[in-house]
Amino acid sequence: MRQLNFAAAPNYNQQFREVQRLFRQDLGIPARASLRELLEQTMRDHVSNQVQAGWHERRPGRRRDFRNGSYRRRLLTSLGPILLDVPRTRGHRSAAREILPAYARRAPEVDTMLREVFLRGVSTRQVGAILHCLCGESVSATTVSKLTATLDDAVRRYHERRLADRYRYLLLDGVFLRVRDAGSTKRRVVLCAYGITLEGRRELIDFQLGRYESEPAWEAFLQRLFARGLAGKALELVVTDGNTGLHRALALVYPDAPRQRCWAHKIRNVTDRIPRALLSRCRKGLRAIYAAEDRAAAQHAIRLWRDRWRSQAPRAVRCLEADLEELLTVYDCPAAVRVSLRTTNLIERCFVEVRRRTRPMSVMADGKSCGRILFAVFMRLNANWQERPLPPNTQKA
Repeated sequence: MRQLNFAAAPNYNQQFREVQRLFRQDLGIPARASLRELLEQTMRDHVSNQVQAGWHERRPGRRRDFRNGSYRRRLLTSLGPILLDVPRTRGHRSAAREILPAYARRAPEVDTMLREVFLRGVSTRQVGAILHCLCGESVSATTVSKLTATLDDAVRRYHERRLADRYRYLLLDGVFLRVRDAGSTKRRVVLCAYGITLEGRRELIDFQLGRYESEPAWEAFLQRLFARGLAGKALELVVTDGNTGLHRALALVYPDAPRQRCWAHKIRNVTDRIPRALLSRCRKGLRAIYAAEDRAAAQHAIRLWRDRWRSQAPRAVRCLEADLEELLTVYDCPAAVRVSLRTTNLIERCFVEVRRRTRPMSVMADGKSCGRILFAVFMRLNANWQERPLPPNTQKA
């Protein structure tokens, strides 16, 4: 290995990167040679078991096949590219394919790495550059797109899996994304369902890509959840943003589920109807309502706020009173979860992750591409939440 003089070099970071490069280079050559020898020997052993005879051995009673030479195959591995001698047989499908599938040019772990890098937010064009830094070879953006298409079966199983009717709280909302459709870019809504189980575990239950956030779209989405097992018998609260179509669909599919309107959306609607000179004082009164300790205190704060601003901001008062009952439903829940359930912020935080992932793409290629990326983001969030359930005092006794 080349000797480096650290004492004479003021740039220690550059010297350290050089050490890393030389170490990988010196280690990579024997490692790739060992891997090539291991794979070739394993393929030869599989072919021998298939043929049931050694080289130049004549065993008419036991021989099953004949060797037919070999061919060269370049395989990209996590250690770099290697050139393999792949044995062939005459009569049957070669047993070597159990080790090296037909037409495979990359090891499975390389394909997995490419897929994960893309799903974590790197564009298809940049994935190849990253692979070149790690393995010494690059791949095209088309190759990365084809690899992500292998997720289609997993996405389908996710949408069709049976659901246990153990969700205590349900949050429903939609996020808009740009999707290419029929040669033009369209804004499409993704309807999403976020649940908290009786055991306190959070889960992004499902999503559905649609054209509009309308009553028929929400009804179809909720009916699918119901048909797959989410009957709503354990539901204690459904949190929404106040979308009219969503509320009508809830009345049809889950008519007995208590509903909570998002305070963040309602405050924006109310403050839009308040004169600018009165805004700060009105907001302070509104905070006293949604931050109250219990329902009685909230109702008292409502009366004070209504009497104070009825004459100066009548439109704002009417806006608040229109949904007052559904704004206070959260006070029937344990105090430990009221802050989390009085708004749709729980699901909105998930949408932040979705937007962060889709920002490098600017526009989705099609609906299937959109589904794959959303599936990957949702699965990662669900896996993280498996290890972090909500505190015990928020769970069902």
